[in-house]
Amino acid sequence: MSTRPPVRRFHGRIAGAGSSSGVRLVIGRWHRSPLGSFSDVMLQQPDGRRILLAPTQSVAAFVSETYTFDEVRIAPVTVTGTGIWRVDAGALRVSLTIGPVSGLGRLLALVPTVLAARPWWNTAIDPLARRILPGVSTRGTAGGGRREYYGATGQRTIAALTGRWERTDLGILTDVTPSVGFGFSSTPATPSVTTLVTTIVG
Repeated sequence: MSTRPPVRRFHGRIAGAGSSSGVRLVIGRWHRSPLGSFSDVMLQQPDGRRILLAPTQSVAAFVSETYTFDEVRIAPVTVTGTGIWRVDAGALRVSLTIGPVSGLGRLLALVPTVLAARPWWNTAIDPLARRILPGVSTRGTAGGGRREYYGATGQRTIAALTGRWERTDLGILTDVTPSVGFGFSSTPATPSVTTLVTTIVG
């Protein structure tokens, strides 16, 4: 008798931003998930090294089984604020100034959350997402034999960034280039905060 693989859904926001130091950040702020409410940071250094900053061992275990990292660090991760995101995550301190809704964000706001959480929808729009946002995919294969789907329902721009990573000043906000390499999809090259449902099967 076959059993269906587990389906896990994470509701929240992802901020993707580059910096003139060469450090690129993907900050997850999840208000509802199988792991509870939490925030985490995926960071890629200028030399390509990929680091996960996770608040607990359980979050670190699940995320590192799903994505690819060269190093995993357990440290308190807090993200506060709305107009300005203030991120405190171990050796990382960063503030992101959130800008207006993007043009794409106005279109995404038309997508109901219940639809965004459907893998068939994410599969159907994947070719369009790839065309509009190079490097971005809404479905793919994750680690551990899992399948993953991204369903976006909103997007705002990021207007500014300040902060430090270890002993390095991050400098000023830049595009996320080159693309980050944690999984099958990067964040959009233009710095932004995307509201979404991430569905992981398996």
